[in-house]
Amino acid sequence: MNYTIEELQANYEKFLSYIDRYITGERKDLLKNLYVEHTERIMLMPAASVDHHHNTFPGGYVDHVMRVIDCALKLKDLWAETGAFINYTDEELVFAAINHDLGKIGSEEAEQYLHNDSEWHRKNQGKIYKHNPENPFLTVPDRGLFLLQQRGIKVSLNEYLGIKLHDGLYEEANKSYYISYAKESKLRTHLPILLHHADHMASRIEFEKWDKLQNNDSITKEKRKPNVPTSMSETQKDDLMNVFNTLFK
Repeated sequence: MNYTIEELQANYEKFLSYIDRYITGERKDLLKNLYVEHTERIMLMPAASVDHHHNTFPGGYVDHVMRVIDCALKLKDLWAETGAFINYTDEELVFAAINHDLGKIGSEEAEQYLHNDSEWHRKNQGKIYKHNPENPFLTVPDRGLFLLQQRGIKVSLNEYLGIKLHDGLYEEANKSYYISYAKESKLRTHLPILLHHADHMASRIEFEKWDKLQNNDSITKEKRKPNVPTSMSETQKDDLMNVFNTLFK
């Protein structure tokens, strides 16, 4: 998918509106400052590095996170309607959803996703982006939680577990939280489970959209070649920076 500069701007404004709508107190400003200071990076980020994973295109990260938020809120209503005990707030749920993949932005100093300069890997393995070797290894949840504490943004236990465990059993380290035979060690809230389902749902929808495009019979073989994002031209970058300066001066 190729977003225009105007669409990237509109998506980012909508993304920031979730913070305004759901996050309260001092951390609302702290969280918004984090995202505004890294606007250019986050606005242009993909959600993944490999084309068949999900939303591997500029702007894919913001699109994915907003879909996870929407899925999470709808799933919460479904859990409640079917008798679940809701022992967390909408703010906690949305905060965890907003920040579940925060670690993908990299560190304060360096972005995590770099354009893959290997044409062979892009065309033959779909590895459109590569990870920045400047950033020390951390799992996505751990890096996200580290970034939040760097900024002095307080996280509740429900939010911590939601972010930490959002990959479900795809992450081996989560096994002791999800598989427990003792009452005392079971999760005391279903928020992490709900958020995992929302993330999985959003990722699957995004994969299916990509897969449908790749396999559409009306698309010629030439058009089925991997859609390799290219760097923005200097003019486009200047235009985008003018947008940033207008929005966030």
